[in-house]
Amino acid sequence: MKNHGLRTVFLDAGGVLVYPNWTRISATLARHGIVAAPEVLARAEPIAKKQIDEHSTVATTDDASRGWQYFNLILTAAGVPLSKATETALGELRAYHRERNLWELVPDGVTRALQALVDMDLRLAVVSNANGTLCAHLDRLGLGRYAHCVLDSFDHGVEKPDPRLFRIALERTGSSSETTIHVGDLYYIDVVGARAANIRGVLLDEQGLYDGVDCPRVRSLDELVTRIRSGEFGATASS
Repeated sequence: MKNHGLRTVFLDAGGVLVYPNWTRISATLARHGIVAAPEVLARAEPIAKKQIDEHSTVATTDDASRGWQYFNLILTAAGVPLSKATETALGELRAYHRERNLWELVPDGVTRALQALVDMDLRLAVVSNANGTLCAHLDRLGLGRYAHCVLDSFDHGVEKPDPRLFRIALERTGSSSETTIHVGDLYYIDVVGARAANIRGVLLDEQGLYDGVDCPRVRSLDELVTRIRSGEFGATASS
């Protein structure tokens, strides 16, 4: 695809801007007699996510079903046997997520990176598969103010990798696909979906699990900012 510069950055929410609250998850498991430290769960998460990120899985599931399969895989990778107790604990977390949104951990550096992108006169939009709580949730976490708009798949009746959600985002932001990139943490949902809408996809691969993938990869949002400043994705308005 010809590089026409960069004016707009779409960002996934979960796994890019916000992460599961591992402390809450660990405490909920503990109430049911299951020992799993927050840091152990966090280390297991990339392994589980990579297992979910397969074409056959994405093609035959929706975001909600993948989400709870993902937590079973995290527990398995963390060495926690699946049982009636884990099922009950995850049920409690599912209820919390429906009401409040469990992805409430904002890592250090996220707000710094968002502000840096805004300072480059880039228009930001959050384009995410979610459950109808995302807009209020990001506002509650102080992240909504950085985005021109937030697209929650639940509100639009279509979810990534369907290119229609990206096209709605282009329309909402007044952007063109040629001057937009989308940054996400799942290849078959974010990169493949963005490409179907003629948008360049960038994979956030924090643990380096996607060697050889056919798209740009970054290990952090700070690296994304650095590479945008270097002009890798095209000159920005403030260049």
